[in-house]
Amino acid sequence: MKQLINLLLLCGIVINIQAQKPEETEDWSRKPEVITPGKGTLPPSDAIVLYGGAGDLDKWESEQEGPAQWIAGEELTVAPRTAGIKTKQAFGDIQLHVEWRAPAEVKGDGQGRGNSGVFLMGKYEVQVLDSYNNETYYNGQAGSIYKQSIPLVNASLPPGEWQTYDILFSAPVFNEDGKRKCPAYVTVIHNGVLIQNHVEIKGTTEYIGPPKNDPHPAKLPLSLQNHGNPVSYRNIWVREL
Repeated sequence: MKQLINLLLLCGIVINIQAQKPEETEDWSRKPEVITPGKGTLPPSDAIVLYGGAGDLDKWESEQEGPAQWIAGEELTVAPRTAGIKTKQAFGDIQLHVEWRAPAEVKGDGQGRGNSGVFLMGKYEVQVLDSYNNETYYNGQAGSIYKQSIPLVNASLPPGEWQTYDILFSAPVFNEDGKRKCPAYVTVIHNGVLIQNHVEIKGTTEYIGPPKNDPHPAKLPLSLQNHGNPVSYRNIWVREL
């Protein structure tokens, strides 16, 4: 009797599956936009190019107000005695591609060697540093979320060589009362190697003291740090998500 019941149940399941139609699980609600991928690391057709040559310097401004004063040509290089720079356009959730190069002539060590930074929303730093045979605190080396998250591996190339960051960033969300509802998250691929895997950002990346989580707008400019070293950048583009 028990075998008969099991057989009937199995037959019922088979009949139910056969009664279903494949189109019942098809989703036609959103047709993906057609874009043209970039060749290699070139921007795809839906990207916003932030720096592709000297003509793009006008997309940036000084963090201390006024025009950006870095050295602009095929690449964008930190200029002595100038402020960091930030985009005129504000961003929230993004895919960001940045290529950077530490000086070929090695000067200094630790944090004094090829130091700069990519600041998401101007608040959350992905560290830029010459970390090729250069020891420093590990949550401050290249690819770290500064003072918060150590990279999974050190994928640095020798000084003078161009390096890439591909960054996926989800901005934090704040309630109306100013309390953080959802933290920011970041994924970083350095020279084709995953080094930060959907890491929670604890708050602002402070040099001294704990992270802060003061409320801020949903979109803010990106910024590049002037830490006193002539680091260069090129082929910077972003896709809003």
